[in-house]
Amino acid sequence: MDKRGIKRVWAELDGYVGDVFASLPRRDQRDKGGLYLRGLTLDRRWKSMQPMGDRIGIDHQQLQQFVSSSLRPVERRLAARAVEVISPEA
Repeated sequence: MDKRGIKRVWAELDGYVGDVFASLPRRDQRDKGGLYLRGLTLDRRWKSMQPMGDRIGIDHQQLQQFVSSSLRPVERRLAARAVEVISPEA
């Protein structure tokens, strides 16, 4: 994917990020979530924190802190969105 395509995907991610990370109480957490998703979209095989942080221009420890402390509410929101889409029956 070229840089223009990546920018287009990132623009689409902004709306998704706004919804999925809305459950996080602090804006800095929501911002780090968006950066983390952007890092995952980069064209590299390795998705570890340090190289990802270097590529998106932030300290990798910020990404690590986001992943270790902020994902529980995000997981709940993702599960709710999945239920809306697939309507599972138990």
